[in-house]
Amino acid sequence: MKSVPALLMVALVPVLAGTSSGASFAADPICTCRNKDGSKLELGQTACIRVGDTAYLARCEKELNVMTWRKLRDECPEARLSVAALPLTQ
Repeated sequence: MKSVPALLMVALVPVLAGTSSGASFAADPICTCRNKDGSKLELGQTACIRVGDTAYLARCEKELNVMTWRKLRDECPEARLSVAALPLTQ
């Protein structure tokens, strides 16, 4: 039974060292989604997607190793500046 702990140590050495017995894997390249205008957005970024007369807010996501736009809501957010009615003072 002395050989069982020795075998376990031999089997665990590559795991503890952070190596594998096979090929090494490279890190995934940076994945991007492209908007209709050709701009690139990284995973997790949002954009207003316009298709014909329809516009919607979408997020760049990865689904089954394919980059895709996931619709978040109808219409795109708009920034508006409103001028508050101030009382006139004399």
